[in-house]
Amino acid sequence: MDNKFLNCAALTIAIIGALNWGLIGIFRFDLVAFIFGNMSWLSRIVYILVGLCGLYLFTFYMYIGDRVETNN
Repeated sequence: MDNKFLNCAALTIAIIGALNWGLIGIFRFDLVAFIFGNMSWLSRIVYILVGLCGLYLFTFYMYIGDRVETNN
């Protein structure tokens, strides 16, 4: 978990994805599709990046668990 740039980039992209899902849930407005087109190759790349960042952020749970155990 020492790669601060990767951690910040993954968190930023995941937050963008979460905001997009919030817009979809509240207003039925897909910001990614609005900007890049409905399922264009560019919007698919954005969706893939958000998914990969979400998977990467799962490793934060292992890091938090290790940190809690060492502090006790």
